[in-house]
Amino acid sequence: MVKRMSKPSSSNIQGSERVLVVEDEPDIAALIAYQLTREGYRVETATTGTEALNALSREAPDLVVLDRMLPGLSGDEVLAALKGEAATRTIPVLVLTAKREQEDRIEGFELGADDYLTKPFSPRELVLRVKAILRRIQEPAVESGGRILRAGPVSLDVNSHQALLDGDELNLTPTEFRLLRSLMERKGRTQSRQQLLERAWSVESHISDRIQTRTVDMHVRRLRAKLGEVGEWIETIRGFGYRLRIPEDDT
Repeated sequence: MVKRMSKPSSSNIQGSERVLVVEDEPDIAALIAYQLTREGYRVETATTGTEALNALSREAPDLVVLDRMLPGLSGDEVLAALKGEAATRTIPVLVLTAKREQEDRIEGFELGADDYLTKPFSPRELVLRVKAILRRIQEPAVESGGRILRAGPVSLDVNSHQALLDGDELNLTPTEFRLLRSLMERKGRTQSRQQLLERAWSVESHISDRIQTRTVDMHVRRLRAKLGEVGEWIETIRGFGYRLRIPEDDT
């Protein structure tokens, strides 16, 4: 179990964020640390799942790069522990692993990964993905002026990043919040997976085609589950993407 800790600050400027790299292969860990340090990130490494949880207990990072296959406590167990605790569930996780089959990817996203990169990997692509994730979670809260979005029993306070369902707070990850926000802002309109990648993930156009659209599908699936019956309002448009349709709007 992860001990309670302070949450990462959203006021950090780009390049000053702390990244925890959990990788048991020294050469790979050193390569990742070198690439991220060059970009100005503060990097800590852990070689086992137990070391990772101990590091998390000392100070919450802004992002975790996590190998799934670790000696002893596995990466999956670390990820489950992170997402199972209120103090750490919003920390984004980029999974970096040799487990590359489609079912492996699905398992990773179902466990709560925010992104999934397989080995062998491009160090430059890893840096770009880290930047994209951190840019998403550090969007200035004031940009929307405290706007409230509503769709049936669901309301989103864009300023405070709070989501409510029938008055009860929804336990959404930052990625799930941005995905729901994008759907609510354009309710009734179909959005392609590519559009959702750009709006909810802030994926840069020159790398977006290398990020599996399965990422969107898995997050939509998790979002639907958290919304319960309201999740059925997120419609799949076969071969294209998704739209949020409010039944009362059809009457």
